[in-house]
Amino acid sequence: MTPEEYLEGQVLLIDKPLKWSSFQAVSKLKYLLINKVGLPKKFKIGHAGTLDPLATGLLLICTGKFTKRISELQGQAKEYTGTFFIGATTPSYDLETEINQTFPTDHIDETLIHETVKKFLGEIDQKPPIFSAIKKDGVRLYEHARAGETVEIASRKTTIHEFEITRIELPEIDFRVVCSKGTYIRSLAYDFGKAMNSGSHLTVLRRTKIGEYDVKNAIDITLFEESLK
Repeated sequence: MTPEEYLEGQVLLIDKPLKWSSFQAVSKLKYLLINKVGLPKKFKIGHAGTLDPLATGLLLICTGKFTKRISELQGQAKEYTGTFFIGATTPSYDLETEINQTFPTDHIDETLIHETVKKFLGEIDQKPPIFSAIKKDGVRLYEHARAGETVEIASRKTTIHEFEITRIELPEIDFRVVCSKGTYIRSLAYDFGKAMNSGSHLTVLRRTKIGEYDVKNAIDITLFEESLK
């Protein structure tokens, strides 16, 4: 692809690696496009929807004039797959922090799991995790959390379009979810465990689709770099 094509506008489908932040992925591509393709240092580039460092999968990175489409792309439905660990919670609702509480699971069976899924279909109220980048009084929530401060977080409306359990091997449950913009799968994991009178946290998360874009068509950053040689 020529420098002119990148500047005119592209949507690059990147399969974000584990432990990379979305910002790191954008910075890496920016570096490559400047140094390998010859784009000017101040060309426009940005991503259409953050993925947590502990998540992998589809990250849409827009260049040039297509950065104007970022808001539109962010608003599209997203599909995720992953794993809940039932019977324990963590403060971050995922593996970023250590288990802080354990719960009984003897009462949980497949019937209860599938009945609980039904409670989360459609529009739901959801509280973002305290370990998130949302700002409260000008400070990101994760900064409050790391400082040991208690913050009241308002719930927000979100929509779960599809929620499917794909594997049950307690304490692990695999799932597939299609949801609206602003849905926190970590919060879904926490709330799902609570709804079964137990606890839960997220151990695996992969974003597989954003609107019509599919991770099957995405490229690993290393392979993208090699393609520019």
